[in-house]
Amino acid sequence: MKKFLGIFAVVFIISCSKNPVPKPDNLLDDEVMTNILFDIAILQAADGTMTYRLAENNIKVNSFIYEKYKIDSTTYYQNQKYYAADTRKYKKMYQEVLARLDEIKSSSETKKDSIIKK
Repeated sequence: MKKFLGIFAVVFIISCSKNPVPKPDNLLDDEVMTNILFDIAILQAADGTMTYRLAENNIKVNSFIYEKYKIDSTTYYQNQKYYAADTRKYKKMYQEVLARLDEIKSSSETKKDSIIKK
């Protein structure tokens, strides 16, 4: 019984260590995927706070991303699934996105403070 549990544990650990999602035919670079995630975060924030602005300018989040990065929906979703399966890499990408968002927030607050002081 102990041997069976030992073999099961080894097989389980080995099977969990590899990315179960196949590599997409059109794999996007880590940096490009991070840029896409950043743009999506910005667009979703704008959509949540100023929905009318995006509608006035006929901007649809998904279409904007596909056009900007010259990809299609299949490429995006395959890459999203592929990177999400590697939790360490995906977490690093999202930390980069959050750092960039914090940088934008800090710079806008600095500008706001300088305007108020004038």
